[in-house]
Amino acid sequence: MMIKYFKKLVLTSLVLVFTLNFAQKAPQSIKTTFSKEALSQGLTAASGSKTTVAAVLEKYKGKVLVIDFWASWCQDCILALPKTQEIKDKYPNVEFVYFSLDRSYEQWNRGLEKYNMKAWDHYWFDQGWKNPFNNYIELNWVPRFMVVDQSSEIALYYSIAPEDPEFIKILEQLTAGL
Repeated sequence: MMIKYFKKLVLTSLVLVFTLNFAQKAPQSIKTTFSKEALSQGLTAASGSKTTVAAVLEKYKGKVLVIDFWASWCQDCILALPKTQEIKDKYPNVEFVYFSLDRSYEQWNRGLEKYNMKAWDHYWFDQGWKNPFNNYIELNWVPRFMVVDQSSEIALYYSIAPEDPEFIKILEQLTAGL
């Protein structure tokens, strides 16, 4: 009886330690703009062409934009896709762009095919997870959602789920009257 209790205690402790050490941590500071260095970060489009974060934001200037940071290996990211689709349907004036943290171009493209995402606007960080943009926004895990307003300012810096009440509140505020 005592051994069974001890095993449960050890297992619970290990799970707790693992969760606390590897769980997504909220950024230390909340940013409302992007740095020049972050904006110059290179990306690869799904077509294979090269671009920058600045060019992607310019493409959506004047619109409300959600940046969805994800990876095809991330189960939570995949589980969030149906809820994200509900939000797209509810807020047709909101644009979505997907920034992938997949480890390789091939893995990323397989994920786009597997999850029927090819028609959406996708970009991949070909320099890997640690790059000036991700460092600037303190990206330490996925999924993560960021909302950019019509003037390309950061309206919501940090959200980890599309059903986050703050995420929905910001979308409501930015789309009121559209």
